[in-house]
Amino acid sequence: MQDFIKFENASFSYFKNEPTIRPALSNINLKIGRGEFIALIGANGSGKSTLAKLLNALILPDSGNVITAGLDTRDSSNHIAIRARVGMVFQHPQDQIVATTIEEDVAFGPSNLGLPPKEVRSRVEEALSDTGLTDLRERSSFLLSAGETQQLALAGVLAMRPQCIIFDETTAMLDPSGREMVLRHAKALNRQEITIILITHLMQEAAEFERVIVLHEGQLLMDQSPAVIFSKAAELESIGLGQPGIHKIASRLKRFFPSLPAEILLPDKLIQSLPQYQGQLKKTAVPEQAIKVKENPIIDIQSLSYTYLRGSPLAHQALDNLTLRVETGQMHSLIGATGSGKSTLLQHINGLLRPQTGSVLVGDFNLNNKNLDVKSLRRKVMLAFQQPEDQIFEQYVGDEVAYAPRNLGFKGKLAEVVETAMRSVGLDFMTYKDRLTSTLSGGERRRVALASVLAVQADILLLDEPLSGLDPLSSKEFISHLNQIHQSGTTMLISTHHYEELINVLDQVSVIHQGKDILHGGSEQLFSQVKELNAVGLRAPLATQIAEGVRSKGWPLSQDIASLPRLELELDAIFSVRTNEPI
Repeated sequence: MQDFIKFENASFSYFKNEPTIRPALSNINLKIGRGEFIALIGANGSGKSTLAKLLNALILPDSGNVITAGLDTRDSSNHIAIRARVGMVFQHPQDQIVATTIEEDVAFGPSNLGLPPKEVRSRVEEALSDTGLTDLRERSSFLLSAGETQQLALAGVLAMRPQCIIFDETTAMLDPSGREMVLRHAKALNRQEITIILITHLMQEAAEFERVIVLHEGQLLMDQSPAVIFSKAAELESIGLGQPGIHKIASRLKRFFPSLPAEILLPDKLIQSLPQYQGQLKKTAVPEQAIKVKENPIIDIQSLSYTYLRGSPLAHQALDNLTLRVETGQMHSLIGATGSGKSTLLQHINGLLRPQTGSVLVGDFNLNNKNLDVKSLRRKVMLAFQQPEDQIFEQYVGDEVAYAPRNLGFKGKLAEVVETAMRSVGLDFMTYKDRLTSTLSGGERRRVALASVLAVQADILLLDEPLSGLDPLSSKEFISHLNQIHQSGTTMLISTHHYEELINVLDQVSVIHQGKDILHGGSEQLFSQVKELNAVGLRAPLATQIAEGVRSKGWPLSQDIASLPRLELELDAIFSVRTNEPI
């Protein structure tokens, strides 16, 4: 296979005058052939985005060389040619949006290649169709959700038809169907011999690639097939990563089905490997999930509607007669497709947006009141934005996390509060307190933003996509800390596309679709509604998919299974009544 990209002892540091600070990348030697299909993984701050920027000459190595498509990135005369061959969807896609409407932005790149207008139109139509943006073509590019912005950035790159595409956490903010769209398109492009490099924190996503490269603290640690990489459970866990969800499920189910293959990375393979049920069909006696009845709502929203740019040609209705109630002390999740209105809803609850029609009550605060004491409301209700770079403004990490509690009149040892908040999101206090916020990776910035919100110790936490951009270990630690806060009585409303990780700690879930609350219930009951979730661009959790597969083989399982513990509980019940029956 012909080398398309070559790293030769390449190193890069963001702190060239600070030798005590670890370089972002150290002595990288790496070859990538034309038409390869590669996943690049590593913990937050491991150097993934830096490596991506080096290979298309957005930054240049301090030492060593990077050769892309036979062109040395150090030679500035090569840069235009390199970037025409290597397209990149940034970790923060808003950084590459330049035009005022979606259609104009997608056309910007091919237009600047000097292509004929007919060819430009053809490329734009194809890119809009492939990314699901055709119906939004006239929408302002600056009035999009984070997920829609990622789709637009991808469309702009696709319209350029490069030889290599780098996806830098492109799927992080997308709903499940959006993630499937990106992977489906990446595979189709790869079949056309386009080199694909996807940076991701989703191990299940990485399992679908042909080759997995692992970075750790700026060094190339592993470079092998997914089967080999994900067999190294202890090593992966030691560097903040983990195994794909389906691999974990298969490992846990081997005690019931010993014939399952040792290495399973994809759901279809697991379902195909399950044995047929040979016993008598009977209903297993598993207790139903207890659903909490709302008795004391701390958030009460009735018939809420909101339209951006109301009365203008660019008007867009984000919320449509939505009703939602959240009980005091609940951990409640909002899920829904990209652009469904979840972020707009959260911004109403802490007063960033005010109701146009309908009502919003939060505790003793009536957000329809023109004389609302907004400062007092925000002492009670804290919001972590979907894009954490929008709320970081201090120079140093420690000062950023300390800002809100200091200015809200916090009493006590502020340093202890800051340290606890930073540790809860996986940031070592001594390592990060004096770090410049401008030097943080995308995942590190997200953790700092989350820590700054947690430090306030508010009564209500609103978290908008808190798990996006976090590596597996940080995500696990953060969920554990959230659960501890929840157990202390704090009410939480969490908007997320990464709901699978939260199933076991959620009390209630609401599905938002086209600005309406269309489904509501306990996590097991709601996440087991496969058809309803699919219809609105969502996907059932892996455990639900596997439970359906087990049922398809004749095993008598209940319908409302959405978590691995529940699946194991039901299988335990089945096996306990058929001990003497052959499998």
